[in-house]
Amino acid sequence: MHGRIDLEDFRPIYDRYANLPLVSISQAQSDFLPGMNWVDMIYHGLPCTSYRLNPNPGKYLAFLGRLSPEKRPEVAIEVARRTGIPLKIAAKVDRSNEAYFNAVIKPLLSSSMIEYVGEISESQKQEFLGNALALLFPIDWPEPFGLVMIEALACGTPVVARPFGSVPEILRDGVSGFMESDIDGLTDAVSRVSSLSRQACRTEFEARFTADIMATRYENLYHRLLRLGKVRLEGISLAIF
Repeated sequence: MHGRIDLEDFRPIYDRYANLPLVSISQAQSDFLPGMNWVDMIYHGLPCTSYRLNPNPGKYLAFLGRLSPEKRPEVAIEVARRTGIPLKIAAKVDRSNEAYFNAVIKPLLSSSMIEYVGEISESQKQEFLGNALALLFPIDWPEPFGLVMIEALACGTPVVARPFGSVPEILRDGVSGFMESDIDGLTDAVSRVSSLSRQACRTEFEARFTADIMATRYENLYHRLLRLGKVRLEGISLAIF
């Protein structure tokens, strides 16, 4: 289960397959459907070699993700404006969000402090995130995981976020970032972000969010379900591929 699951349109599917063993990617995600057959919660992971620690950040804030209402890029822009720190936005605009982008975000991009770089590739994320002073993640929706947070931590870049959805599970407040609910709090958090250890952010990633950890937990789960007779081997093969 890799996406948002709290939508009523999906309810008939959940009702039809209520006994299917499911794995959530955060506790926050599974809390939306307490009646399902959740057999485990396993966080996403990334290969350790995909990103490297940058101990010497640049002098800008980063926003990476979709330019959509639930991601609240306008909040990130306001935080940058209040702190006086430049903001670089690497994001795409889905067709469904074009009206929102044109009405809300585009007028805010005229400031010299805000640089909209557009969508970037996987290979460009190291430089974009690694050189940032912090990642801004001011979401306003029940985020089921938030892969960009662990991408930033893998680079040693702390995260300043709103504590919605899975964010309190992924971040350790005061260690790998700060969590604040409103713009005033987020602005204050940015002013304190230099007090955080970038090595500690990387260590947090290595201890909790690597691909090896994720794969081991899935492998252990499959073995456990096989021993309990809960799944057939063919079912596991389908789950893997």
